[in-house]
Amino acid sequence: MAMLSNPIQEAERYLQNARQILSEKAGKAGGYYSDPKYVKMAGNTAWNGVLVALDGALGVKKSMKKGQRLDIKDYQDAVSKADRKMNIPFLATYESLHKTLGYDGNLNYKIVQASLEDAEKMINWAGKHYNTSNSSRKTVL
Repeated sequence: MAMLSNPIQEAERYLQNARQILSEKAGKAGGYYSDPKYVKMAGNTAWNGVLVALDGALGVKKSMKKGQRLDIKDYQDAVSKADRKMNIPFLATYESLHKTLGYDGNLNYKIVQASLEDAEKMINWAGKHYNTSNSSRKTVL
């Protein structure tokens, strides 16, 4: 599997995969999905996409010691350093994607869609920071 060189594009691919899992496998009847297994899978996939975007934009993994595991607090600190106003949206995305979908497998269609929208907003926010940090590294010859 080839990793894209742009982490924001890779994160968007994760989000697209999460939506595909839901549409093809989770089964929807009325306002609810029918299979929590696939809702959990989609939630975790989307959450991992958010983490890929944050890693790329904020360099969260670069500040870690070798062999150290990342924690939600590491991401929260990095987001806070970049833009303190994004703490609440970040934590809301964590709660909705990782916990409500990823662990609980909440079947409510509206909750799932709102969670995916939160992921999209975080990825877009990270994309703005990624583009800013990359353009400041370029040198003019």
